[in-house]
Amino acid sequence: MTKVNMQFNGSETYISTADLSLAVNSSILLQRPLLIKGEPGTGKTMLAEEVAASLGKRLIQWHIKSSTKAQQGLYEYDAVSRLRDSQLGDGDVSNIENYIKKGKLWEAFDADEQVVLLIDEIDKADIEFPNDLLVEIDKMEFFVYETGRTVKAKHRPIIIITSNNEKELPDAFLRRCFFHFINFPDRATMESIVNVHHPDAKNTLVKDALDMFFDVRAIPGLKKKPSTSELIDWLKLLMADDIPDDILKNHDNHKAIPPLYGALLKNEQDVQLLERLAFMHRRENRN
Repeated sequence: MTKVNMQFNGSETYISTADLSLAVNSSILLQRPLLIKGEPGTGKTMLAEEVAASLGKRLIQWHIKSSTKAQQGLYEYDAVSRLRDSQLGDGDVSNIENYIKKGKLWEAFDADEQVVLLIDEIDKADIEFPNDLLVEIDKMEFFVYETGRTVKAKHRPIIIITSNNEKELPDAFLRRCFFHFINFPDRATMESIVNVHHPDAKNTLVKDALDMFFDVRAIPGLKKKPSTSELIDWLKLLMADDIPDDILKNHDNHKAIPPLYGALLKNEQDVQLLERLAFMHRRENRN
């Protein structure tokens, strides 16, 4: 087997595990899209930004919505504007290219140097969306029917595709990707991530915050477990000048809900769950 030439190994602002770095570099070597899955807040979108920065390449981002169609990634033909201009006598309506808007794939294919193309949250789109891009991603070309032109990639882009696993992706699409699942960071990795974002945080504060953070994540029945980005925001609040240094040390464990919980918990169901647990804990102690 050919040895993978390790190029991406994280950065000063992004902690990459050995498995993740290997996945990135393997997909580049195989010239296949890298499909990244993992729970929200594990740094999937940021990965593409860091890969582009680390390799010194331009990043093109295509953020997918529920209404996004694959054709929009190639191009869109504005027939309405052309008809209006022909009626008003405006513009050069004989040149159809004036009414064609390039999509993100076209932009990536047309780049003079290799770029990183992020297709973000592909699972938000219709189930047929991934299949509609199979040929274009495979052959690195597509046909523009309105002009009779075939657009071919000048340089094969590094494609990173993210998914939150909201729906299953087609097998034919999966076969063409290199897959990696980003596990939620363990405590040691999380400490490294925290140190990157808050290098001046006191060790005792970080320890107490991580204890409480992982305790909350371990509670069964949470609708949305707090993520890495929410931990970073929470620590930023805890480090604020007007917050007591011992706010976590003096926290009443019987209350269950962490101080400044609004940075960690994002819906009323989870707040009510922790309140119920606190009530049950207090009642057990009284008995």
